[in-house]
Amino acid sequence: MWLSARMQSLGWTLQEWQDAYGAGQQPEQLLGELLRAQSLDDAAWISLIEPATLAAECARLQNLLAEAGNLAALPLYGVPFAVKDNIDVAGLPTTAACPTYRYLPTEDAAVVARLRAAGAVVLGKSNLDQFATGLVGTRTPYGAVPNSFDPHYICGGSSAGSASLVARGLVPFALGTDTAGSGRIPAGFNNIVGWKPTRGAISCRGVVPACKSLDCVSLFALTVSDAEQLALIVYGEDAADPFSRASQAVVMPRPLGPLTLGVPAALAWFGDAAQRQAFEAACAALAEQGVHLVAVDYQPCAELAHLLYEGPWLAERHAALAAFLAGHADEMDPVVAGIIAQADRLSASEAFSAEYRRQALKARIQHHLAGLDALLLPTAPRLPTLAQVAADPVAVNSQLGHYCNWVNLADCCALSVPGGFRADGLPLGLTLVATAWQEWALARLARQLTGLLPGPLGATGRPVPSQPLAPVLAPDHQILAVVGAHLEGQPLNHQVTELGGYLLERTSSAPHYRLYALADGRRPALVAGRALPVASGSAIELELWALPKAAWADLLAQVSAPLGLGTVQLADGRRVAGFICEPVALEGARDITAYGGWRAYLAAQSQPEQRQGRVAC
Repeated sequence: MWLSARMQSLGWTLQEWQDAYGAGQQPEQLLGELLRAQSLDDAAWISLIEPATLAAECARLQNLLAEAGNLAALPLYGVPFAVKDNIDVAGLPTTAACPTYRYLPTEDAAVVARLRAAGAVVLGKSNLDQFATGLVGTRTPYGAVPNSFDPHYICGGSSAGSASLVARGLVPFALGTDTAGSGRIPAGFNNIVGWKPTRGAISCRGVVPACKSLDCVSLFALTVSDAEQLALIVYGEDAADPFSRASQAVVMPRPLGPLTLGVPAALAWFGDAAQRQAFEAACAALAEQGVHLVAVDYQPCAELAHLLYEGPWLAERHAALAAFLAGHADEMDPVVAGIIAQADRLSASEAFSAEYRRQALKARIQHHLAGLDALLLPTAPRLPTLAQVAADPVAVNSQLGHYCNWVNLADCCALSVPGGFRADGLPLGLTLVATAWQEWALARLARQLTGLLPGPLGATGRPVPSQPLAPVLAPDHQILAVVGAHLEGQPLNHQVTELGGYLLERTSSAPHYRLYALADGRRPALVAGRALPVASGSAIELELWALPKAAWADLLAQVSAPLGLGTVQLADGRRVAGFICEPVALEGARDITAYGGWRAYLAAQSQPEQRQGRVAC
């Protein structure tokens, strides 16, 4: 028997929402009861949809399902989410946590539109530090958002409401933004996942700008796997966003094995001993599990972090709000207004000097990261109370940015994940950082780390479900089936990896293929049995690799006759591109189908040589 939706759906992951609808539950019931349980007395919300809007959304879902034909085509069917209130949702006011700034958009932001097209339903708009200026979650007239584990502590910001709602299980995911850490700090403080993409990977069209050249839409989720699935939906170039970028070849991690993570040689904690002890304990636990931790120089990162709020990028915040500031500065949060007002002291000459320094520091940072799987950092150096922030709002906020302010300036991606708990019961966030377009590498590493540091699902008290370690198909990539010399560890595998390819899975073909060793003895040929005079065959061992779409022509140029690319049917019925051979090229080839794959054939060929060698000795 199903429990009430209110009891049942709290803390559900994406898979659990999908399972519920697959079992026959209806959006009208699940979302209706969930919406009725929400209240604007909860500081995490700024606005909620009306019941009539929800009814219209449920009707929209029916139409989407009728067009799609099945639930599998709508990965977010009926899944509720929250949107940070500096991101437009048609029909809901956008305030950026400033009531005077309020306007009613008629179109969804690009990222919201992608999610709704996949079946997701906006439940409401979430609270934030005004104009996304802050890392504390307290600079808002809608009420400071408390930490999900202890209301005396801050939630972190600026995406405070989004993080709080996900951590407490009210929605399975939420949108935030991240210019200087706003998508990571509240994730770390609330024991959830904060996904900060490469700049431009997710369109910012329809987002109130903070620093346009640095702004990112971020994702909050209960698990790394959920965040990864969401990223696959929302990534994509947007011609209407001048800062949007086409996804580049994503360098994926090697097979599972010992990780090498860089850790700052000197760490700053600003007096928070509990934070320091928890991070040291997490590092010790990872080292015990075989993770290799290497000390790195953090000085260039720290210097770059200071440039963001102590340099000319303040002028970019001023540029975004200049028209509003001219007539409404006295209606803004005084701390936010004071920070942005500092832009008046900055000159164009200082802006160019800072940009030159940024480029130099970025080069040093990229060099440090080159030999690592990722950089491992505390998401924040301290977790302050609400009272501590109120007593010294600017200084405490500045301290919180020590490990995150520099990441966008260095053109890196980052992922904040749960890292265990402090002695006082508050969560520790760990952040993994890598160079641009390595999000899926970070996701795989993060799933390994969270498996080594188990804990509850957000603040729900539920256990974290198992997360698959196999990587997923990244944006702008296509599956390539390989059968012989391009298999992992074989002589031509480098042709795939050097083009940005990475291993997805090991599987087999449908049972109607035959495998031949070509006359040169170095390459196999896969041929569909039905194309031969005797239409028979067997399942053949394959590997599926993800290859950037832009790299296919380069790969094909390296493939010599009689091999080529065609369509291969897999054991599960999927049809993918792969290496095949025309039957006319099989003269002189040896039928090796009985071995079941190229590796087994090579192993069998080496056995007589090994026996002969032992006799000769």
